[in-house]
Amino acid sequence: MSDKLFKPGQKAPRSGQYEITGPRGGGTGVERTVTRNEPLPPPEQKGQKYRLADPTKHRGKR
Repeated sequence: MSDKLFKPGQKAPRSGQYEITGPRGGGTGVERTVTRNEPLPPPEQKGQKYRLADPTKHRGKR
């Protein structure tokens, strides 16, 4: 799991499951599936951010 936090609306650097974290960095247990280069969706509450919890393991078309 990555420790880097991403803001809502920021483009996802990788495809995968992004966990929503609370304002102080604690996990909420809620995850969103986001595709690479798509913006992260708005969270449920103000001040929440995203952390990459489970990156997608497949490779795209070559």
